[in-house]
Amino acid sequence: MSASEIESVRASLPEQDCYHCGLPVPPDTHHYVTIDGASRRMCCVGCEAVAESIVANGLTDYYRHRDAMPEPQKEALPAELQELGLFDHPDFQKTFVQPIGEHEREAALILEGITCAACVWLNEQHVARQPGVSLVEVNYATRRARVRWDERRVKLSEILSAIQAIGYRAYPYDAERSEQIGKRERRSMLWRVFVAGFGMMQVMMYAFPAYIAPEGDLAPDIEQLMRWASLLLTLPVVLYSAAPFFQRALRDLKLRRLGMDVPVALGVGSAFVASLWATLAGGGEVYFDSVTMFVFLLLCGRYLEMVARQKAVRGVEELGKVLPAFAELLPGWPAPDGERVPVSQLLPGNFVRVRPGEVMPADGVVVDGRSEANEALLTGESLPVPKSGGSPVTGGSINISSPLTVRVEQVGDSTRLAAIRRLMERGASEKPRLAQQSDRVAVVFIVALLVLAFATGLAWYFIEPGRALWVFVSVLVVACPCALSLATPTALTVATDALARMGVLVTRGHAIETLGRANHFVFDKTGTLTRGRMSLEEVLPLGDLGEAELRILAAALERDSEHPVGEGLRRAAADCVLPAVDEVVAQTGQGIAGRIDGVRHAIGRPAYVAAQLDLPEPARCGEFEARGGSVIVLGRTGEWLGLFRLADVPRQEAAQLTTKLLAEKARLTVLSGDSPGAVDAVAQGLGIDDAHGGLTPQGKQQFLAALQRAPGAVVAMVGDGVNDAPVLAQAHVSVAMGGGTELARNEADIVLLSENLAGLGRGLDLSRRTLRIIRQNLWWSFAYNFTSVPLAMAGLVTPWMAGIGMAGSSLLVVLNALRLQRQPRSGVR
Repeated sequence: MSASEIESVRASLPEQDCYHCGLPVPPDTHHYVTIDGASRRMCCVGCEAVAESIVANGLTDYYRHRDAMPEPQKEALPAELQELGLFDHPDFQKTFVQPIGEHEREAALILEGITCAACVWLNEQHVARQPGVSLVEVNYATRRARVRWDERRVKLSEILSAIQAIGYRAYPYDAERSEQIGKRERRSMLWRVFVAGFGMMQVMMYAFPAYIAPEGDLAPDIEQLMRWASLLLTLPVVLYSAAPFFQRALRDLKLRRLGMDVPVALGVGSAFVASLWATLAGGGEVYFDSVTMFVFLLLCGRYLEMVARQKAVRGVEELGKVLPAFAELLPGWPAPDGERVPVSQLLPGNFVRVRPGEVMPADGVVVDGRSEANEALLTGESLPVPKSGGSPVTGGSINISSPLTVRVEQVGDSTRLAAIRRLMERGASEKPRLAQQSDRVAVVFIVALLVLAFATGLAWYFIEPGRALWVFVSVLVVACPCALSLATPTALTVATDALARMGVLVTRGHAIETLGRANHFVFDKTGTLTRGRMSLEEVLPLGDLGEAELRILAAALERDSEHPVGEGLRRAAADCVLPAVDEVVAQTGQGIAGRIDGVRHAIGRPAYVAAQLDLPEPARCGEFEARGGSVIVLGRTGEWLGLFRLADVPRQEAAQLTTKLLAEKARLTVLSGDSPGAVDAVAQGLGIDDAHGGLTPQGKQQFLAALQRAPGAVVAMVGDGVNDAPVLAQAHVSVAMGGGTELARNEADIVLLSENLAGLGRGLDLSRRTLRIIRQNLWWSFAYNFTSVPLAMAGLVTPWMAGIGMAGSSLLVVLNALRLQRQPRSGVR
């Protein structure tokens, strides 16, 4: 068939496959590119970008003249476009490359072909040796890589070529492509399992007479015929089903590295070659039944492991699919009718109507209607949240009961959902210390295994030559450390997903391990132990101005403050016209100074304001602090103006959490910039004896550093504000409230999306349980290997038994890790 005929047939069919690469298009995907005047459907943003570049560079003839769709393992690019360096084009890199510095870039990639921890190690080592590459981290469970490089020394296309040179494929990370690769892996593995299973059953049928017939009853020509039949049935199993083992083992040997597939390939290959030789020579033992059974059992184990792994990591990908494709855009508000437009076309300031059962398309504010929203996917809280005029809504939450009109505030990468995804991606890309240790142990184990297997085979050759081969194969197979390589990363991946479903977002690779070992918890007060919604309780004038004037001046100075005290002062003057403030200078955790009508004013902690205005501290400040709450002072050049007392209430769940931690013998401390009296009052109400107020951000950091120097101390810090960022970065593990400042969330290792301290209690329980699961998996892996290897060396384990043991041990650690998904979602335990 000619190229034109192929294109004609292709055009007449419904567009269920990607026009560019030929892969199936996910049903909820809407990517189109105009090619030769027709709108062609694409499967993902990657194909869309490639196709647009082909058209933009005048290479549309590529589509007209190709005589077949590209193979799945090859990049669907014409040679001319490859030479243009598409992957180095800034427009193409927008979706998956972020600038880190002036010349440093970081890309999120997905790797195809990763099968074990050794594959991860190989890619990390190989890519790290490329000039200009400063960081490469590959997550075994998610197959995702984080690569950082200096664009002056190396191009992204060169990094991808380096990965391809060692037998893997790297693509720009895209949730849709990731799902396609997962489906393709499952389909390919199922076919290999089917061929191996069919071959095993038939070979066992031919081998059965030789097992049960008394010696001499089976005619030599019949026995030889059955051997030949077994050989023919074993060939597809070895050449097709077991082909990936041989391909990956050969690649590892060429690169002078050892992976999990090397012992497997040696075992299968040596048993098959020996059986082939015995069949051709007409004498000796054959192991066709053991070979086919081993391959079948091993593939079954790896398929179940693959399904479990993909299920475990699917929670991260769900966030990428939660936003709808279209929204009902209102031309103005109020407006009776709207039009359906792609969500990607929404802009801040647009008005959209969200009907019951629909998903919020972006972050915004309700301007009309009363309803409830289900935010469980984002926060882990199953109870609906009431929404009415002025209520903020988050893109990805579900409107439940009544229509809402929403004014769009944030779209695209600026939304809370996008920020959550970025934090989750950061956590998934970083490799924990436990996983690094397991990788190193597994590589050493493989070397020891090969030496032990060859030594055992040689010893049996002199003891009983007829059994030497299958003893050698059994040792290779039974001792392969697959379970060891799966023990840690699988448990951490499942735990990360389970925590995310609770509203506890892990943003750093080490967070689960460190939180599970934490024995000293340090809390900020305002916004963490308390609600953070400060209300103005009392104003004490110190000069000629009245309360109303003092509130206006305070609110004006705090106009742009993110601190809860500033928000409380602004609410106290919400209906007032605020004067302009010039030359504003803010000191984190201390206060704000500026000029109003040309006169310098300052508000904040008494010591800060006194230093700014060169005044002595006000005499009545101590008296005011004794009434409780947070006290700040307002002054201007030459005089004090007034004192403000603001109060906050502890979170209801804070007492439950502190009671739980104290019962577990953990040490608790409160560090705050508020007045010592207010801090002591909150701490005593929660049963915390160690409380310190009046601290600057630097003071908090120094105090926490001193705590960390205590022998055996693992310190966790919980905070929410800008002034908590330094101490969050200092802590062994840090936790930020989801409603806190963006800086605090970015510095934290864990984010409580639900704004509920109960999530920290559940997260702590799950982290400790994860460490127990990892220890169980490691103990099982070592116990299995140290028990089974001597038995195999003694000749008590046949190859098929070794296959069952190897596949079963790997599956057991995966299933044990999946138990972490069964967790309560409410209450502090």
